Amino acid sequence: MATLNLTIPDMACSACAETITKAIQALDGTASVQADPATKKVAISSAIAPEPLKQAIADAGYTVQP
Repeated sequence: MATLNLTIPDMACSACAETITKAIQALDGTASVQADPATKKVAISSAIAPEPLKQAIADAGYTVQP
């Protein structure tokens, strides 16, 4: 499993973090997601390639930065 570190500038609260976590886990139920609204950082440990994970976050309504 690879770890993907992203910045999500419009993640403002724990509800945003939960939405992002659910979007990732819908693609990969075994993914580990650490989302921190205070730092706007998300760390995803998943066997899935980065692009579909980024797209899932974008589809949930959030801006993804590398």
